[in-house]
Amino acid sequence: MYPNLLGEFLGTMTLVAFGDGVVANLVLKDTKGNSAGWVHVNWGWAFAVMMGIFVAVAYGAPQADINPAVTIFKLLALGVYSVPQAVLTIVFQMAGGFVGGVLVYLLYLNHWAVTDDPGLILAVFSTGPARRDYRANFITEVIATIFLIMGIMCIFHANSSIGGFNPNMGPFMVAGLIYVLGSAMGGPTGYSLNPARDLGPRIAHAVLPIPGKGGNDWQYGITVAAGGPVVASLICVFLYMLSGF
Repeated sequence: MYPNLLGEFLGTMTLVAFGDGVVANLVLKDTKGNSAGWVHVNWGWAFAVMMGIFVAVAYGAPQADINPAVTIFKLLALGVYSVPQAVLTIVFQMAGGFVGGVLVYLLYLNHWAVTDDPGLILAVFSTGPARRDYRANFITEVIATIFLIMGIMCIFHANSSIGGFNPNMGPFMVAGLIYVLGSAMGGPTGYSLNPARDLGPRIAHAVLPIPGKGGNDWQYGITVAAGGPVVASLICVFLYMLSGF
């Protein structure tokens, strides 16, 4: 068994439990944070990613990908993983996303039945477009995920030491990256950026006995919320090879 798997599982679980919990607090009826707004979402997801990184590292995953798109990039561009390790890493990330979704269901157990909009219930677990246009939504996810992956590469690049950068500040800087991505690019699609963040909890939504839930919107989830980040990771491999990073 590879030593990074527990960390990737727990890190992704933490990411989703906090991030989807932020959304649940915002959209479910009768919560203390109902209608808190988009800034609430962006700050919550920024720190959810930060805590996911800390947990992943603490439990044996120093790369702390917590995102299959990042893992694919590191496999193909950086050679960090073997193919079997990358595949298992993604499986454990997906499992972490699923368990994180289950935890949010339990955390807000008293609020599902009183929330009468199945679209809001699905929004707790997975992303969806503000205006549905698969081509436009796909382009948004690809561009935003390119900025995510290349932003992470720039943060941890050797030349980042210019100006006294401390690598231990990396998780905080990635949180800042997530915040600005959500603020600048998250409006059209809710910024999935991460197949495990979207598909893992979406599967949880599908199997959990949630009162009043509707469909799972698999077509959007697979083609846009997961497909966009995967395509972006492949584009980033090409950009990395061109740049001589």
